[in-house]
Amino acid sequence: MAEEILPRSTPPRVRFAPSPTGFLHVGSARTFIFNWLYARHNHGTMVLRLDDTDVERNTEASVQSIFEGLRWLGLGWDEEYKQSERLGLHRKQAAAIFEKGLAYRDFTPAHSSDEGTSSAQGAWLFNPGMRDLSREESDRRAAAGEPFALRYRVPRGEGRVLRFTDGVYGEQSKLADEVEDFALLRSDSMPTYHLASCVDDDDLRISHIIRGQDHLTNTYKHLLIFEALGGEPPQFAHLPLLVAPDGTKLSKRRHGPVVSVTTYRDAGFLPQAFINFLCLLGWSPKNDRDFLALDEIRAIFTLEGVNRANAVVNFTENDPFDSKAVWLNAEHLRALPVEELSAQLGPFFEKAGLKASAEKLLAVTPLIRERVRLLGEAPAAADFFFVDELAVYDPAELIPQKGDAAMTRRVLETAQKVLAETPFDHDSLDKSLRETAASLGLKAGPMFQPIRVAVCGRKNAPPLFETMVVLGREVCLARIREAEARLETFN
Repeated sequence: MAEEILPRSTPPRVRFAPSPTGFLHVGSARTFIFNWLYARHNHGTMVLRLDDTDVERNTEASVQSIFEGLRWLGLGWDEEYKQSERLGLHRKQAAAIFEKGLAYRDFTPAHSSDEGTSSAQGAWLFNPGMRDLSREESDRRAAAGEPFALRYRVPRGEGRVLRFTDGVYGEQSKLADEVEDFALLRSDSMPTYHLASCVDDDDLRISHIIRGQDHLTNTYKHLLIFEALGGEPPQFAHLPLLVAPDGTKLSKRRHGPVVSVTTYRDAGFLPQAFINFLCLLGWSPKNDRDFLALDEIRAIFTLEGVNRANAVVNFTENDPFDSKAVWLNAEHLRALPVEELSAQLGPFFEKAGLKASAEKLLAVTPLIRERVRLLGEAPAAADFFFVDELAVYDPAELIPQKGDAAMTRRVLETAQKVLAETPFDHDSLDKSLRETAASLGLKAGPMFQPIRVAVCGRKNAPPLFETMVVLGREVCLARIREAEARLETFN
């Protein structure tokens, strides 16, 4: 693993630079989180820069999706920029690079059949006719209005080796002769990703570029641009990719909503649990723990802990969420104070059409906290607390395994009499109903099942006595009477 290369005395400036061409991808979210952690761990600055110069693919919906996802994470940033508002600077620097003789105009029409010169692997490298065009001829054609792209004049025939030390993958090198003469400006004078990104990184004094491993090969081009700009290049760290169970890169087109941050949000993941999960995809804490609070992660995060191997997000067609993500979310749910968890649950009950007052939801929350893994599961686990009438259920559910309808009817009749007189608190209900079971010659299980199904409409429900206290005496008695009526229809 590569060593940490940041002098402790130098606060880093890092950036997250998404392109608004779709929803916020989980891989992009992880890149943002790792940048944020690196900045905060080292008392540095987190810059958010929207790389929105691809006007043909950018959409306002994508911009909103990115900001929506980032705000849900709740981490924040220190400075914010839009690349599209910096086009003048990009073109100015492109012109300066051209004047230094480090770039040339390429008048080759787009989609031209001119093959140019290729590498041994067959990749296009440059068009000699354009690269060797005299300055006078280039100026004449440009003045005549002939469209052109501006290309970087990559050093050739000098045996030059481009090198950098990656914060994750270590020493990297490539012969300059193997790098194509890449475009800085398109024929419509719009800057390319390579130019705009490097000019902005240089101008914004970005000290560390932490991004996905799929950008590693771009770094050789970027080294040349930083050199042409006259400054020291930032330090680079490339993160392992997130891949699907079949090993393919997680893709919006291939895998759909499962790779969107908002899919996790809408299902009921907590931001802190989602952050915890993403951090463990490609980074390992030295103590090998899985459940980590954000403050803990921030305190121990370093690039030394980032792995080189790609990280697998395990999901299936039927289960879109990695089981580890779900487990972590359940752990984070249980770690929340009841008041905070109750507040988080509110919108999900509202979305489910259940009228849950803050007071009642606060009483219900402790009863279901151990029974749900995602916030979105809570309405189904607790809907019977908030409805006037229970959904239809099979009367056979009322009858214990070692019992019959007659015994069940006797339990329900006796329970009504006892509950009408017993104080409605946990201990009193526990004592009275256990004594009643004994008087009927029953164990607690066969006594409690008919009552539980009667008041909850299901066998699997929160603890019985706490549930009855929240429902209240009148609701419990009414539902037990209704259960008796349902039992009459059972053959």
